[in-house]
Amino acid sequence: MDRNGIPLTVYLTAANVNDSTVFEDLLESIEPVKRPGPGRPRVRPCKLHADKAYDCRRCRAYLRRRGILSRIARKGIESSTKLGRHRWVVERTISWLNRCRRLTIRYERNADLHLAFLDLACALIAFNFLRKGFC
Repeated sequence: MDRNGIPLTVYLTAANVNDSTVFEDLLESIEPVKRPGPGRPRVRPCKLHADKAYDCRRCRAYLRRRGILSRIARKGIESSTKLGRHRWVVERTISWLNRCRRLTIRYERNADLHLAFLDLACALIAFNFLRKGFC
């Protein structure tokens, strides 16, 4: 998700899968973002804010290899309150997704259908953001 709370990519996993195991796949699935005007599209974000669930050597090494500045709270050392000024954007977007009742209570047994509804909800969030002229 970007700085404004627009979902850039969605990755659906089972409930018992640790977040750090799909970390690299999630970042690789972000499409290049083209800024207005001439020039090459950006391939990766400059900075990543994450909570303590992503505090592992593998995640930090991946970000270092990709040249992404990591702001990950360390387990047992840092307080997660410093991420509060960035975390509210994530919480707001999750509340936007929870407006879709079909996503809050999962009625579909098929993961493909649930992912389709999740993609549709993310597209609606992006459309509403662009329609209101916040960009």
